[in-house]
Amino acid sequence: MPGDVHDPAAPSGGNTYDRRVCRELPDVGWQVHEHAVAGTWPQPGAAARAELSRILAGLADGSVVLLDGLVACAVPYIVVPEAERLRLAVLVHLPLGEEMGLAPGRAADLDVLERKTLRAVPAVVATSRWAALRLAAHHGLAPGRIHVAAPGADIVPETPGTDGASRLLCVAAVTPRKGQHRLVEALAAVTDLNWSCTFAGGLRQAPDYVGRVRELIEEYGLGDRVRLLGPQAGAELDASYAGADLMVLPSYAETYGMAVTEALARGIPVLVTAVGGLPEAAGRAPDGTVPGLLVPPDDPAALTAALRRWLDEPDLRRRLKAAASRRRAVLDGWETTSLNLAGALEQLRREQLRRAA
Repeated sequence: MPGDVHDPAAPSGGNTYDRRVCRELPDVGWQVHEHAVAGTWPQPGAAARAELSRILAGLADGSVVLLDGLVACAVPYIVVPEAERLRLAVLVHLPLGEEMGLAPGRAADLDVLERKTLRAVPAVVATSRWAALRLAAHHGLAPGRIHVAAPGADIVPETPGTDGASRLLCVAAVTPRKGQHRLVEALAAVTDLNWSCTFAGGLRQAPDYVGRVRELIEEYGLGDRVRLLGPQAGAELDASYAGADLMVLPSYAETYGMAVTEALARGIPVLVTAVGGLPEAAGRAPDGTVPGLLVPPDDPAALTAALRRWLDEPDLRRRLKAAASRRRAVLDGWETTSLNLAGALEQLRREQLRRAA
């Protein structure tokens, strides 16, 4: 896993997922040994590469090894030579080339490295059905080698919110891929309505982008209505959700969207871009209704219009709140995630036993 997996100042869906499955897998029969490797993944320095090589080399032949894709995918020259000796599975939270803000040509380079790694290992774990199909098509992977283990959700009591409309919340690291700048721009177009918006997420990953978002907030005169709180976890994050009426995530790329299901697990409707695995995370209530609003990813006017509808239409809010409550009741928990992941690992173990026989 990445070295910052337990760092409260660097919260991410990938880190949360890794921590939870380490905790949950023993409950379904697996003994877990954690290895967090410090480094600037996916562009590690020499010390990080040497540490990963040392860890893999020290594992017994036939060991089942689950590698976070952020660590594994860009270093096929380390991972691929071990693929015959170890039973390797790579967990892909986000294809490396789909991160935004990369230097020119770097996305293409990362894509090539990722393809070499994923084609060499016997199992790839995706965090949504959409991501599994995307990886299979993009990297030419056989469907039988790709497994889906979507993040779970902890179902908690429904949150009170405020007046049912005006408190907006965006839970995501402030990075170009999460699109906070376009949310600020959309909010600037609805200043005639009553709202406030809180951004809860890391501010260290993309400092230039954070500066741009702050400049937009100042430019539009939103300083008294938009707050950047920085990373939150535990009771702090619970409090932010408890006061939220709507969760907004205007991402450009997502394989799933754990913040979406975290909100729905509290009965909070969502407004998200219809990109990647976000529609899958939003899902549908048992009666087929969507527990929120989905907007095109490249249509700023649609995001503004959706915000205005939410703030302007009480009947819409009531319908979406009811749909979120029904969706909450059918969300899968982390036990389902661990069972699905264990299924992929068990397949690797059975293959190893067959080879040994």
